[in-house]
Amino acid sequence: MKKNIERIILLILLLGTMTIIFGFSSQDGKESGNISKKITEQIVKRIPQIQEKEQEEKEIIINRIEKVIRKIAHFSIYTVVGILVMAFISTYQIKEKNRIIISTIIGIIYACSDEIHQSFVPGRSPMITDVMIDTMGVILGILLITTIKLIIQKYQEKLKKMV
Repeated sequence: MKKNIERIILLILLLGTMTIIFGFSSQDGKESGNISKKITEQIVKRIPQIQEKEQEEKEIIINRIEKVIRKIAHFSIYTVVGILVMAFISTYQIKEKNRIIISTIIGIIYACSDEIHQSFVPGRSPMITDVMIDTMGVILGILLITTIKLIIQKYQEKLKKMV
C-alpha cells in the first residue's frame, strides 16, 4: 500500500513536470522569447558592470545571457524529470543498472518528443542541442537519486553495525 501511494505521488509529480514542459513548449517564439528576455533583464539590472556599458553593447550581452538562461532552464527542468523518473522506477524491483537505462531512455524520448512538438509551434524549431542538454539534465537527476540512495544505504548499514 505504501509503495502504491509513493508511486502515485511520484507519477503525479512527473506528469505535472512534463505538463509544465509541454506548456512552455506550446508558447510561440515571441511569447517564449519575451519570458526569457524579462528574466535576463532582471538579472542584468543587478550587474553594475553591464549597466555601465553603451546600449548597443548591453543588448549584445543581454542576448548572450538570454541564450545561456534558456539552456539552464532546459537543463534544470530535465534534471527534475530525471529525479522523478528514477525515483518512480526505483519503486519497482528492477536491477539498478536497468533502472538507470530505463530512466535515461524515458528522459531522452520525452526530450525528443518535446522538440518535435516545438516544430509545430509558430516561431519555434526543434534543436538537437536542446535534446542533448535535456539528456544531460536527466542524467544528472538520475545520478542525484542514485547517489542519495547509496548514501542512505551506507548510513543504514552503519546503523545496523552499531546495534
